[in-house]
Amino acid sequence: MLHWRKSSHSASQSETCVECAALAPAPNAVVGIRDSTDPQGPRLVMTPEVWRALLVRLKGDA
Repeated sequence: MLHWRKSSHSASQSETCVECAALAPAPNAVVGIRDSTDPQGPRLVMTPEVWRALLVRLKGDA
C-alpha cells in the first residue's frame, strides 16, 4: 500500500492539496504526485531528481 503525504504547509482542515508518494524504491525510484481531491485520478510520475528540481523551482530557489 502506498503512503501518500501532503505538505506540512497545507491547512489542516483543507482537503485541496497536492500529495506525493514513493511509487518505486531505489535503484529505479519513482515519485508520484496527485490531487488530494481526486485520489483515483491522473498522477504525475517522475524521478526523484526531477521532483527535487520541481520543488526548487516552485520555492523560487532556482
